[in-house]
Amino acid sequence: MRITVVGAGLAGVLLGWRLRGLRPDVQLTLVTGPPRPDATGSSGGLVRAFEPAPSNAELAAESMAELVASPVLRRWSAYREIGSTYLLRGVADAGALRRVENVLPGSVALLDQPALTSGLPFRQLDRDVVGVAERRAGFLSPRRLRDRVLADLRRGGARFHAAPARRIAPDGSVHTGDGSTVAGDVTVVAAGAWTPALLTASGLPVSGLRTKQIQYTRFTVDLPGFGAFVDETTGLYGRPAGTGTFLFGLPCDNWNESPEALALDRALVTRVARRVRRQFGVDPVVGDSTASLDCYVDEGGLRLRPAGATGHIYTFTGGSGGAAKTALAASRRAALALRA
Repeated sequence: MRITVVGAGLAGVLLGWRLRGLRPDVQLTLVTGPPRPDATGSSGGLVRAFEPAPSNAELAAESMAELVASPVLRRWSAYREIGSTYLLRGVADAGALRRVENVLPGSVALLDQPALTSGLPFRQLDRDVVGVAERRAGFLSPRRLRDRVLADLRRGGARFHAAPARRIAPDGSVHTGDGSTVAGDVTVVAAGAWTPALLTASGLPVSGLRTKQIQYTRFTVDLPGFGAFVDETTGLYGRPAGTGTFLFGLPCDNWNESPEALALDRALVTRVARRVRRQFGVDPVVGDSTASLDCYVDEGGLRLRPAGATGHIYTFTGGSGGAAKTALAASRRAALALRA
């Protein structure tokens, strides 16, 4: 079987790696295009097993369990276990908590508002805010994991085509910028932020996929001993980035931008600093910022989707920031579906 994967982000290379693991005889070609900045290289890499969105809950738990259990994946990804706190309003879903407990016993605990403001540096929290604390959570480097997986694929005999994909024919063959054609039985578009434009150029349905900017800023701030966190009530998220520094971000409202037109949202940097000041009662000093685009979808998260009715073409995208917390399990499921 000949399978072509378009894209060299974390999702695409993990899919190729899973396929070679399931079917060593598969003829795998990755159409990578030239090296260029992407969401995988920019992602802050937060990973945890708890996820309130039903479409991602199982994927996050399965991915975290595999990461914790695999010395190879931990080493490849430079994983750091620093703990995580997820803030949400009201009551945490009991099923989601049980799911984490089932795969990582003893890792998860539910914290009420007094516990969050007395044992952690949170301030200005409403009384109905609760926190899901995970001991076995933290962050990894999606870029490093992608690079290690790519190296393993090269050692295993996968083929690489470095020219950018320009169009995909109805039979799944990929026409590239150097005038070549990469033929295969199945083609999977995992090109991240470039996916919607490539589908449009190929006359294929975009099916709700669209680009969205992701952005975070490194601040000098004193929050000793504090781990990763996501505050669903405000959108603020962050993790340590070295001694006396922290990465903080808020969701960005820039949708449907072209990767070539990406620009830093400086007003967002100001809003993040203001939120950090209010949330933690500290005075953060603004450092460097990172911005990128990823491909989002309203429902379903990162998963394999048919593109058109031919049965030869699929997409594998729809995450955020490289989908670090779900990519391991999502790539396994997608590879199993293609094998079937």
